[in-house]
Amino acid sequence: MLTIQGLNQFYGESHTLWDLDIEVPTGQCTCVMGRNGVGKTTLMQCIMGLLPLRSGTMQYQGQDLARLPAERRADLGLGYVPQGRQIFPLLTVEENLRIGLPARHDGLRQVPDFIYELFPVLKQMLGRRGGDLSGGQQQQLAIGRALVIDPKLLILDEPTEGIQPNIVHEIGSIIRRLIAEFGLTVILVEQKLPFARRVADGFVILDRGRLAARGAMSELGDDLVRQYLNV
Repeated sequence: MLTIQGLNQFYGESHTLWDLDIEVPTGQCTCVMGRNGVGKTTLMQCIMGLLPLRSGTMQYQGQDLARLPAERRADLGLGYVPQGRQIFPLLTVEENLRIGLPARHDGLRQVPDFIYELFPVLKQMLGRRGGDLSGGQQQQLAIGRALVIDPKLLILDEPTEGIQPNIVHEIGSIIRRLIAEFGLTVILVEQKLPFARRVADGFVILDRGRLAARGAMSELGDDLVRQYLNV
């Protein structure tokens, strides 16, 4: 679904991503892993067009993403839940969810019922402001908001960060359901190894902005964990 080749990105004179080649298969969850500061979030921002590429190509379903403005990527079916959620705290839950509706191609002007089926708590709190929700509820709202646009590729950057364990488990189950029942492809940035093993089909490990390892999740052995993931 997404093919990245020779991707390089800089912050000023600092070279942050080095010649990355990454393939994201359709209908699977690919987990991007690595210690803090290795470039995981930077890569997600490049995919979403929030940061420019210095060089390289990025093909999404055969279309060149590299020169496409960020605002056009939702139209193509890319949904994004950034690290820290970034919901609108002063808007209600319903208003947060409705923000994604204009990006839909089917003309739907109401929040799809399946969002409330996946996240019943959101339906109970439609009139509450986003900033009044708990961290776990805000994460559910952020995922729901991304799903409203009817994405084909869903990017989740650290969705379990600061979330209570029962909600973490629920989010994992929802990711697998989105893949199995709705045919979504998921890119997951995650540092919690048990969660990644449960949810993801494959992994990509970054180290200092470079591709260090990749493979099926069953191939993520103790040696790789010690070398690239343990703090």
